[in-house]
Amino acid sequence: MNDMQLSLDFMNDDALSGFRLHRLEVFNWGTFDGRVWTLNPDGKNALLTGDIGSGKSTLVDAVTTLLVPAHRIAYNKAAGADSKERSLRSYVLGHYKSERNEVSGTAKPVALRDHNNYSVILGVFHNAGYDQTVTLAQVFRMKDAQGQPARFFVGAERALSIATDFAQFGSDIGGLRKKLRGLGAELFDSFPPYGAWFRRRFGIDNEQALELFHQTVSMKSVGNLTDFVRSHMLEPFDVAPRIAALIGHFNDLNRAHEAVLKAKRQVELLTPLVADCGHHASLAAQVEELRACREALRPYFANLKLGLLEKRIAGLADEWRKQDAQVKRLEQFRDAQRIEADELKRSIADNGGDRLERLTVDIRN
Repeated sequence: MNDMQLSLDFMNDDALSGFRLHRLEVFNWGTFDGRVWTLNPDGKNALLTGDIGSGKSTLVDAVTTLLVPAHRIAYNKAAGADSKERSLRSYVLGHYKSERNEVSGTAKPVALRDHNNYSVILGVFHNAGYDQTVTLAQVFRMKDAQGQPARFFVGAERALSIATDFAQFGSDIGGLRKKLRGLGAELFDSFPPYGAWFRRRFGIDNEQALELFHQTVSMKSVGNLTDFVRSHMLEPFDVAPRIAALIGHFNDLNRAHEAVLKAKRQVELLTPLVADCGHHASLAAQVEELRACREALRPYFANLKLGLLEKRIAGLADEWRKQDAQVKRLEQFRDAQRIEADELKRSIADNGGDRLERLTVDIRN
């Protein structure tokens, strides 16, 4: 999903859906010098006509510069010129003719501007289907009079204009960067993050689409259609690593399949063992329970024996008390009998009993 919030207010007519060039502005770009020059396609198809050298290819190259990396651009291709005829430096300085040195015989380009100026190209793209606007811009300046121009890239999710937003920032280009950041624009110092930013918002998944755009935006003729499609519409693809990767993946899948089958066989073999282990565990638990019960028998029966012994002791105690009472009664009866025997002895003695004893002695003698 894009980073920006998408509106759900769709248009009834989708003829202008998708991001289309709404406005193109250039400032100090090629021979468009000194002020802001504006082309307003308003998202529709436009026909750009003019004499040779009037700047048609210059505007096409401005759009290409906004969307295509610098190392892929061949400037002035729309006019069928040689690839070295124009460059980014010639557009920024405004080369418009060549002067020949009569002494040396060499040609030198004549520029409309020097290294103290700056250049801006700006494109406003609008998606009428989602009511979205994206502005892409690039700012150029000459740091070195003999080198290539330096630039930074600008992306904003709103409509910007050169006259309003890229002017009145002072003498330092850093003031322009600060002003643009204050307007909510995003600044980039190289094309890759800038390209990724606008491709994400335009819904362009592959950078190859921009290469195809560059080849077709200024196409004059196609020699071999097959070569053109192979070179510009198909992504380069090295099949050998892909085949090697597929073989590697197949081997991995085959090993994984064999591992799964082996695991299934192991599970089948281990299932009875697992069942036996479970049965063994239950029997072991039962054995422990029975062992605990057996160990509990000794104190259980000891407790029963203790109760019986206590009951026996209580019975013997009662029996002892009974026997003790009987003994005491018998002792009393014995004592009474002894007294009675003593009294009988005295009575016998008193009644001649001692004489009988003497007779007994005499009889024995």
